[in-house]
Amino acid sequence: MAYIPRLKEEYKSRVISALTEEFGYKNVMQVPKLEKIVLSRGVGAAVSDKKLIDYAVEELTKITGQKAVSTISKKDVASFKLRKGMPIGAKVTLRGERMYEFLDRLITSALPRVRDFNGIKATGFDGRGNYNLGVLEQIIFPEIDIDKVNKISGMDITFVTTAQTDKEAKSLLAELGLPFKKN
Repeated sequence: MAYIPRLKEEYKSRVISALTEEFGYKNVMQVPKLEKIVLSRGVGAAVSDKKLIDYAVEELTKITGQKAVSTISKKDVASFKLRKGMPIGAKVTLRGERMYEFLDRLITSALPRVRDFNGIKATGFDGRGNYNLGVLEQIIFPEIDIDKVNKISGMDITFVTTAQTDKEAKSLLAELGLPFKKN
C-alpha cells in the first residue's frame, strides 16, 4: 500500500464532510481544496553578493524537500543598482504529497516555535480564496541548523486554493489545522 500523508487522509475523511455541512455543497467536486503552496524569498543584498542566492535556494530546498529555483529580475532599476536578468530571490512550488507533508510540518513543528505565537492573522486573504503568510525567521523550521545560518531572513508562504471566496478558503485552512487568531 502506498504512503498517504496524514493531512491528505484527514482532508478526504473529515474536512470534505465538514465543509459540505457548513456551506451546503451539492457535489464533492464543489468542495474547495488546496492546490499548491508557494514559498518565496527575496534576497535584496544579492545585487552585490551572488552567493546569497545559493544560500537562499539551499535553505528553501532543505525546508521543503524539493529543489528551489532562483528568480530573476524582470527590469532594470537604477536606484537599486539592479539589471534585468539578475538573480534576486528564490522560490519553490509544492503540490501533491510534498505539499501536504510541508503543511503538516509547518503546523505541528514550525509555527509553535515562533516566539510569542498566538495564531496567524486572518487578514492575509486576497479576495479570490488564496492566503499569504509571512514568516520572519527561517530558523523556526527544524530542518535549518542555526549554526550554519549566515543571515536570519524571512519568507512568504502562499496557499493557493480552489475556493471562490475568502470565507470558504479560511474554513478550509482552519479545518486543515492552520491556527488562526481569535478576534
